[in-house]
Amino acid sequence: MSPVERLRAVSATLRSCEGCPWDREQTLESLKPFLVEEAYEVLDAIEEGNRDTLRDELGDLLLQIVFQSQLCEEEGSFTFDDVAGAIVEKLIRRHPHVFGDVQVEDAAEVLRNWDAIKRTEKGETAPKSALAGVPRHLPALQRAFEIQKRASRRGFDWDEIKDVIAKVSEEVSEFQEAVRAGAPEEVSAELGDLLFSLVNLSRFLNVEPEEALQRANGKFIRRFQAVEKVVHAQDRALTDCSPEELDEEWERVKGEERA
Repeated sequence: MSPVERLRAVSATLRSCEGCPWDREQTLESLKPFLVEEAYEVLDAIEEGNRDTLRDELGDLLLQIVFQSQLCEEEGSFTFDDVAGAIVEKLIRRHPHVFGDVQVEDAAEVLRNWDAIKRTEKGETAPKSALAGVPRHLPALQRAFEIQKRASRRGFDWDEIKDVIAKVSEEVSEFQEAVRAGAPEEVSAELGDLLFSLVNLSRFLNVEPEEALQRANGKFIRRFQAVEKVVHAQDRALTDCSPEELDEEWERVKGEERA
């Protein structure tokens, strides 16, 4: 029995009458948070560069796929083999330049062919919105990035990066005006526009905005905890320090990092 077959057998046992009460209670809806959590833990493992950790986290993610397939098999919808078979067929259909005789010049043409084949598979006779199918549950930054990428493929894009930077500046001005006006709804709307324009700038610079913000988060945590350590060593709390003291310590930590 292969490891995948053993995993399927274990999943079926967990769901059986002789199995685990918790596993038997699960539904596709109840498992949604675990699927998202495991996917993000895979990303963490990739960033850490630890292949043993990555192996384990990929296993946890695979379990979610096998386990949810088990639930669907029990209700008579499909099996894990159906899931695997469907993706194999899809990959072959959508790579005619690999498994057929289609010629392509570059990755951009591969993506155009992929979209065209996808539309044909779904029986779409009329052109469908380029933005149809962008997952609603993507993190907002990632979703904005995907929306802009798809719009760009249809020619809806700026010509040069200077135009994108000018748009960011315009959005900053409009946000400042909203803040001065003191209208909460307008402030929220303009802040959203500003964030969207920054995502567009990251796309032009070939920087993944989600990753960039995560790095910034990590940097802030690292420096904040270094400031905390110094202050706590003085038997003080951060709330005992003046803003000037905290800023001075922050700049010191920042300077040591850069050195």
